Amino acid sequence: MTKIDPATSALVLVDLQERIVTLPTTPYRGEEVVANALRLRAAFREAGAPVVIVKVSRPDNPPGNELVFDAQDDKIVTKYAIGGFANTDLDEFLRGTGVKTVYFGGIATEFGVESTLRAASDHGYDTVAVSDAMTALSEISHENAITKIFPRLGTVMTTDEALAGLK
Repeated sequence: MTKIDPATSALVLVDLQERIVTLPTTPYRGEEVVANALRLRAAFREAGAPVVIVKVSRPDNPPGNELVFDAQDDKIVTKYAIGGFANTDLDEFLRGTGVKTVYFGGIATEFGVESTLRAASDHGYDTVAVSDAMTALSEISHENAITKIFPRLGTVMTTDEALAGLK
């Protein structure tokens, strides 16, 4: 089991908005991802680690752009590109709170999550993909990210493994 240091770790949840969570996804349904994301969020918050909610905004602001849960006092980053680092204060916030390791969940694995995770790695963060707290638009995309890409950029673990590491 990997021990998680809440003083240097953060949870980043990507694009958990109504119109995205309801997309046909695989291998997990949007509701399953949200359930695992909320379990992680509660544990990270309880441990005192920052939680960042990254949400996408589009010029036409389509219906269903609202988050599927109340962000409470979590940091909200609004992105206008695929990844959460481009032209946002995500890096500044993470560095300002002493974060070295970023745990990721969200929808879709092969778009917003992967883009943000890759950028985190480029910015020098250790990355952890929480495999069952994310899902994709195609099974092969999710499988490729989880087995080929994310292990080369950091660590892959399940929600239960991350929760055990926080205890």
